[in-house]
Amino acid sequence: MENFRKVHSEEASAGGGPEGGGPDSGPFADLAPGAVHMRVKEGSKIRNLLAFATASMAQPATRAIVFSGCGRATTKTVTCAEILKRRLAGLHQVTRLRYRSVREVWQSLPPEPTPGHPPKEPPASLSVLKNVPGLAILLSKDALDPCQLGYQPPDPHPGPSTLPAVPTSKRIRGEPAAGEGSAKRSQTEPGTGDKNPTA
Repeated sequence: MENFRKVHSEEASAGGGPEGGGPDSGPFADLAPGAVHMRVKEGSKIRNLLAFATASMAQPATRAIVFSGCGRATTKTVTCAEILKRRLAGLHQVTRLRYRSVREVWQSLPPEPTPGHPPKEPPASLSVLKNVPGLAILLSKDALDPCQLGYQPPDPHPGPSTLPAVPTSKRIRGEPAAGEGSAKRSQTEPGTGDKNPTA
């Protein structure tokens, strides 16, 4: 494809049952009307997404939130959902995989002009249909059906799993650390060893 350049891309209609669908058909059809839908894109800032999501889920009227992203934004989608689950304990999760079809139109580059030979052919166009994988993650305050595919119950031990820190005492520069002082004091200075002053 080095002799082609992409002119434009458009979303094509995709079939494929419950996991597929067009851009407006979400994978969670039975959501409450007050659910928040966060569309994560490749250039989205995680801190901006999480600030809005946390503020929305803090309201009692908001019972569920959906993070969705496709292509290169899928890892960012998972990151947002995992951070929000750690911030707000007790969220039920359902994960759905799906795809969307994108039609890309490419056009051939004109050949290098040579003296005395005008270009003979108009540029050729090429249409490519790609299936881009996507991910949608539903986080709900209310209990969900545990028998549905992709269900994860709330984490029984929320929060980061870090080991307790060992308490350390600060020392002033030049002071010996704990256990060093007695060893240094017991050493004799050079030149003043076990000499008998009477000898």
